[in-house]
Amino acid sequence: MEEYSTRQNKIGRLIQKELGELLRRDTQILAKGRILSLTTVRVTRDMFLARCYLSIFPSEGSAEVLADIKLHKSKLKGELGNIVRFQLRHVPELEFFLDDSLDYIEKIDKLLK
Repeated sequence: MEEYSTRQNKIGRLIQKELGELLRRDTQILAKGRILSLTTVRVTRDMFLARCYLSIFPSEGSAEVLADIKLHKSKLKGELGNIVRFQLRHVPELEFFLDDSLDYIEKIDKLLK
């Protein structure tokens, strides 16, 4: 498991806060009536890539929503750059993944019952 520096964590939290707000604002367009939550942002050591983990509820059709978000990632990166331009010299490339931890917890819950 990769160890994260304080700087990586700070940048990750900044990106998570601001990108989460952008996603919330555009949720009608991107999420198609689903609840969209940015759960974690992990920034690589070289600060050139931010891995963004999304939780989508209900999870049916979440692959389509993720594909739509990936299509809009350059627009999201541009808007994010305008917001954080005074805090970051370089805005990392955004990579989006599904965070299926809630589905996993639900599955374990059903198995235990």
